[in-house]
Amino acid sequence: MRRPRWSTGAPITAVTLLLVAGLLTAACERGGPPLGRETTPPAPVVPTPIAGAAKDLFPFSTGGWRTDFSRHSVPLSEILPGGPPRDGIPPIDAPKFLPVAAGDGFLRDTEPVIALVLNGDARAYPVRILIWHEIVNDTVGGMPVAVTFCPLCNIAIVFDRRVEGQVLDFGTTGNLRHSDLVMWDRQTESWWQQATGEAIVGALTGKRLAFLPAAIVAWRDFKAAYPRGAVLSQETGHERPYGINPYVGYDEADQPPFLFKGSPDGRLLPKERVVTVSLNGEDVAYPFSVLQRLRVVNDTVGGTPIVVVWQPGTASPLDAEVLRESKDVGAAAAYHAVLDGRRLTFRAEAEGFVDAETASRWTLLGQAVAGPLAGRQLEPVVHGNHFWFSWAVFKPHTRIYRAP
Repeated sequence: MRRPRWSTGAPITAVTLLLVAGLLTAACERGGPPLGRETTPPAPVVPTPIAGAAKDLFPFSTGGWRTDFSRHSVPLSEILPGGPPRDGIPPIDAPKFLPVAAGDGFLRDTEPVIALVLNGDARAYPVRILIWHEIVNDTVGGMPVAVTFCPLCNIAIVFDRRVEGQVLDFGTTGNLRHSDLVMWDRQTESWWQQATGEAIVGALTGKRLAFLPAAIVAWRDFKAAYPRGAVLSQETGHERPYGINPYVGYDEADQPPFLFKGSPDGRLLPKERVVTVSLNGEDVAYPFSVLQRLRVVNDTVGGTPIVVVWQPGTASPLDAEVLRESKDVGAAAAYHAVLDGRRLTFRAEAEGFVDAETASRWTLLGQAVAGPLAGRQLEPVVHGNHFWFSWAVFKPHTRIYRAP
């Protein structure tokens, strides 16, 4: 039986959300997809006042947590249970990797992967795996990192796991804030907002994780750029139907997000895909609908020249039930547009991107593959690939790039 799509057009009520939360919990317990099977939703948690912060009420359970809930930087009433319990969506703590050549055994060319390159160590994290685990605690190029993916917000973010000299290990709390993943660290049991990298509850409240540049690209593009790289294995130690999408049809742009309080910013459709860049106090969003037409945007953000590039050929992880059948949404990446002190301006051509200054040809992953600059690499800009609602709620003063 085909799972119901999110695009029914029916209003999402509190009862509907509670039912979906129950389905998610049941999925985690049995290792199967969360949507489309009958189950009994869990009883709602009664809000309870917190000692030392009596004005804050919270709907999530504090049972079994050592977290200091008296310390928090956001109203605790904004944190909602997503359905699964703590680490009910299990992080991957001992990731295994395969050589790139072995990735073709389970990945189609158009499947999305999170591409991360640190100190010459290139790794691909297939979204077909991350959609079931959301966090991978890893060490790449000698740096401890957390590779994270929130399906409800379509956000892939990589963090440096070091905070004040301490290496943290992350898991999923089972809770959401503004529909975004709330993580926890095992060392202090503080809670962290994935979208911002900020500790919002507990002993480390106010601390921030450092973002590392990464991009969601097609498997074809990663393996062409890094043939000696590695890809995360499906041998994770957990039984999950990798390649099956548990959020069928969730990425339809005009549909409301799950467990999102308030009104989404109406300047774009709630789940319009956007490339997001924050530099020197300025926040900018580049809608995929614009990038698909232009393919290249030369811009300046916070006084810094950048280029944002887009190309077709990457499947959505949140469309069809079987990932390899999903629609093509393309992929985008952002780079500093200054190389060796000279600003480069780019245009799209049939086989990549060309800079006007040297006529060198570049790939989506910022590599020059022909021309005078062949062999050079553009410096990546930390950027996100968000649904619009999930970016705008944290960055309400964002400038939206409009096509000339």
